[in-house]
Amino acid sequence: MNRPDMLRRVHERAEEGRPWDVIVVGGGATGIGVAVDAASRGHDVVLFEQSDFGKGTSSRSTKLVHGGVRYLQQGNVPLVMEALKERGILHRNAPHLVTDLPFVVPNYKWWEAPFYGVGMRVYDVLAGRYGFGQSKNLSVEETVERLPTIETDGLRGGVVYHDGQFDDARLLIHLAMTAAEQGAALVNYCPVTSIIKGEDGFVRGVEVRDDESGASIEVPGRVVVNATGPFTDAVRRMDDPAARSIIRPSQGVHIVLDREFLPGSSAIMVPKTDDDRVLFAIPWYDRVLIGTTDTPIESVELEPRPFEEEVAFLIEHAARYLTHDPEPHDVKSVFVGIRPLVAEGDADDTAEISREHAIRISDSGLLTVAGGKWTTYRKMAEDVVDAAQTLGDLEIVDCETKALRIHGYHQHAEKFGPLEAYGSDAPRIAELATEDDSLAQRVHERLDLTRAEVVWACREEMARTIDDVLARRSRALIFDARASIEAAPAVAALMAEELGHDTQWIDGQVAAFAAIAAGYVWPQ
Repeated sequence: MNRPDMLRRVHERAEEGRPWDVIVVGGGATGIGVAVDAASRGHDVVLFEQSDFGKGTSSRSTKLVHGGVRYLQQGNVPLVMEALKERGILHRNAPHLVTDLPFVVPNYKWWEAPFYGVGMRVYDVLAGRYGFGQSKNLSVEETVERLPTIETDGLRGGVVYHDGQFDDARLLIHLAMTAAEQGAALVNYCPVTSIIKGEDGFVRGVEVRDDESGASIEVPGRVVVNATGPFTDAVRRMDDPAARSIIRPSQGVHIVLDREFLPGSSAIMVPKTDDDRVLFAIPWYDRVLIGTTDTPIESVELEPRPFEEEVAFLIEHAARYLTHDPEPHDVKSVFVGIRPLVAEGDADDTAEISREHAIRISDSGLLTVAGGKWTTYRKMAEDVVDAAQTLGDLEIVDCETKALRIHGYHQHAEKFGPLEAYGSDAPRIAELATEDDSLAQRVHERLDLTRAEVVWACREEMARTIDDVLARRSRALIFDARASIEAAPAVAALMAEELGHDTQWIDGQVAAFAAIAAGYVWPQ
């Protein structure tokens, strides 16, 4: 992907007055999923993202591709079945990024083994041929073998079941590359500033601003899709200032610890915490993620900050189940994601609001998709493009994405070692380091990120800022916030060389990233 080339395509069509079939607003999982689906059906597609791809919710998940055990507890069987099917499809289409992960539910009360054992077997049945593995009850010894640091006082055993794990930001970038390969144009740092309507009052396009040049562009289109997650209502009000809010935002916090807190290859799932949520402790790369919370918030922003009580809640609950109790200074990073929950009623408990997606078409023809979850992004996109074809009087073409391999597809990517998440791109990145020995060097002694990966992110993945590289093209900011801040000058200098920027840009980038990364450091 190359941003100047993408932007040139947008300018050329605007000058010709040639409308795109589908204009997508929002570069998260839903928006890019729509771009992949629509482009793979042969439609002309352009996508605009106000910041970077996945800057918001889509890079801040719990890193799970799952059916949702909690939704099964709530009795939402259709959602669970749909998510389990999509989990299987995603694993098939992106095996380099989606892997099987065993989860253990530790049992401390007599009734938990039969209760959760039966529940997980229902989960297996609902997964059917898309299952990742069979659940089973574990003895105390088997539980400790899988979870060496589990609290053994009162432990009666456990139940193991299987779900999927992935790298959300890397998958999103590979989806963007897939969309580009299918013919879509995607432009980051290009916010939509207004909705354009024809004399008949119907939506006919958007006006965007290229944040790098400051230029405004009027982009005509047959269908405009609002897929902006937490910012959904802001875009809806560009269309109709009186539009009633449909998003009930809540934030989920995760803390990141060293792997020593949970060695082994199994995760912990706690079915019920003090706030009636599910809690996960998940091995992810060489770290452990603990999450998540569900806190209603009044406003949304690109860099949400955790509340002190949320982090304290996670540390307290982690200590209940781990023999090595984490302290605030053990937190390598803390990150926050905002859930764009759809709630048009008066629901107060965001944990109880459905994670199903909703599609709305305004009187003027703005197509909005909201809600949903990462696991079902593909099905959400399919539903949106089906509606868009009718709304925009486009050629009716069946969905192609059930069997569409995602960029980087490789069935044995583990052989690439530290470059596994790049899939089939890994050899090309390794070649960069072979051609120039300096690119084989890491950007920081506590980070695995190499200079070659930074160069690749700039040349092939549309990285434009330090934050793009350290937060999403790599996961350095999540792995170690302090080390990322220390690595920023070296990364900025390398990016400036690649992108043609001066020392003033470097200084500005380092300062901007330090401000962002400060929100990931704990204690703050």
